[in-house]
Amino acid sequence: MEKDWNKQASLILRSVLTRKDVKYQDLVERLEKIGIKETQSSITNKLSRGSFSFAFFLQCMEVLDVKEIRMN
Repeated sequence: MEKDWNKQASLILRSVLTRKDVKYQDLVERLEKIGIKETQSSITNKLSRGSFSFAFFLQCMEVLDVKEIRMN
């Protein structure tokens, strides 16, 4: 069975948001502070599709103060 990489990416980002207790609107506000314009609906769409750039992922990790991701 082929792995769904988009779903995996989405699950990783969602799990970080959950662990950090950050809602999508909070993420929008944090991203805005570093000059990234997103809306709550655009983030919802990206995470539901799992199709976002690695740059977006890194931006999210930056504003969430995540320095390391462990994949098991």
